[in-house]
Amino acid sequence: MTSLLVIIVLVLLGIAIWQLTKIFHLTQIGSAYAHDKAMAQVANDRDNNVNGYLMFAFVGFIYVFTIFSLWKWGHLVLGTPASEHGPEIDRLMAISMALIFFVQTITQFLLHYFAFKYRGKQGNVAYYYADNDKLEFIWTIIPVIVLAGLILYGLYAWTNIMFIDDKDENAVYVEVYAKQFSWEVRYAGPDGALGKANVRYIEGVNTMGVDMSDPNAQDDVTSTELHLPKGKKVIFKFRSQDVLHSAYMPHFRAQMNVVPGMVTEFGFTPTLTTDEMRQDPAIMKKVAHINEIRSKKSSELVAKGETALEPYTFDYLLLCNKICGQSHYNMQMKIVVEDEADFKKWLGGKETLAAAVKKSKETPAEAPAGEAAPAKPADSAAVKTDSTMVAQVIKK
Repeated sequence: MTSLLVIIVLVLLGIAIWQLTKIFHLTQIGSAYAHDKAMAQVANDRDNNVNGYLMFAFVGFIYVFTIFSLWKWGHLVLGTPASEHGPEIDRLMAISMALIFFVQTITQFLLHYFAFKYRGKQGNVAYYYADNDKLEFIWTIIPVIVLAGLILYGLYAWTNIMFIDDKDENAVYVEVYAKQFSWEVRYAGPDGALGKANVRYIEGVNTMGVDMSDPNAQDDVTSTELHLPKGKKVIFKFRSQDVLHSAYMPHFRAQMNVVPGMVTEFGFTPTLTTDEMRQDPAIMKKVAHINEIRSKKSSELVAKGETALEPYTFDYLLLCNKICGQSHYNMQMKIVVEDEADFKKWLGGKETLAAAVKKSKETPAEAPAGEAAPAKPADSAAVKTDSTMVAQVIKK
């Protein structure tokens, strides 16, 4: 690392000396021009013509590279959205990109065309044009109208996405808990309410810091895999144990910052199960392409006597979209979208957190007879109330 810094410093020092040399030469322009016009650094008609045509060549390069990029990497964009609000997000993005592409195409052409048309010519004097109120009004009011329309449409879409009805009895309430470098989730039980939680309650199997003295927490269920029911509103509550994270679910067009010390939230309704998304033509094409690459890599590994790579299978993922530390890239969790019946069956087969905590406290009691039983931790109800506690009760 030190060697790299030394190299960077030397490169920057060389650039600085080079720039100082150029400044020195510029101070000698007058004398150089007097002795040898060919050596002078004053642009002549030939220089201006060359730069004018280069401007045209550059705008051509911009257009060609843009078209090539769309052809070469266009397939990497996300395909079919898997949530109810997803098409609205995609529509807003498509409108924004179409406008940007249209304006960029015209303005870049005009910019480079005028740089060519009005290139310097010997004897020409620049025409001083003070102002034109009508022209300034036109090029001001058009962007104002376009941007106002985009902002209003964006606010409309954002409001629809962020609106959460905490009294919705049919919604599924899920807490997503972030920590370096993993995710955990907690589901509300039959009472439809998540118990209170705070990092100060983290102990043993209670890795999410749930207040086990809260009646609403007694039927809560935790998991390291996120399951969601298709066609049902899911309301997410986000907490962070340590630093700023960001819960990013790209196929659902959903993202929310996870901030230490507070609860953030949003909700959406999944529309495609994992199996249905795997049958999507675009996803099937991507999976086939990935497995083709993995197959070639596996052949190389086997030739070296190493283990071949397993075939890739598509799954929804929850990712962290904030650089939260050294192993940030590993912070992901599998998301399974399934029919409501399958979801209820999966959730019903999970052990409640209260049962897991009780079992963990009973385990030390299996010590040999005659030994003193270990002291039980103080009941969480006796813990002094903490004014900084992040209360989290969601009732039907």
